[in-house]
Amino acid sequence: MEFSIREIQREDNASIEKIIRSCLIEFGANHEGTAWTDPDLGRFSEIYNSDGNKYWVAVNEQGKVVGGVGIGRLSGVEDVCELQKMYCLPEMRGCGVSHSLMERALEYAKQYYRQCYLETLENMTAAQKFYEKYGFKRTCEAPVITEHFECDVRYIKDLQ
Repeated sequence: MEFSIREIQREDNASIEKIIRSCLIEFGANHEGTAWTDPDLGRFSEIYNSDGNKYWVAVNEQGKVVGGVGIGRLSGVEDVCELQKMYCLPEMRGCGVSHSLMERALEYAKQYYRQCYLETLENMTAAQKFYEKYGFKRTCEAPVITEHFECDVRYIKDLQ
């Protein structure tokens, strides 16, 4: 299946929000303490537009957004970023989309940060295996407290 990766554009905001919300429902995470209640969920093109903050979408041959990933600055921590809002439509899983998104995000993160942090849920076992393939190590300590207090699994990766 053919797809391309590009930086998010304003017209992609609603599509990626819909993908994220459908994935959160799929994993029972459609509640407070997860991305579900993030007030910026539909404003990615505005949020991820500065040095150290980017969001990319995967787009299929028909121009439909099928997934996305972001790198965001962690407030109060200078050299650690967060891998944010990495989601793909179920039909795109196993097609290489997630790998392409992850590679783009980590390549970008290395330009600005020493480590990359992420939070996920215990029941997202396939995602955890995927993160571990990219060298993320499970950690008990969070570099900062985020608003995603229901995310009970944390990972960190050295970028240098």
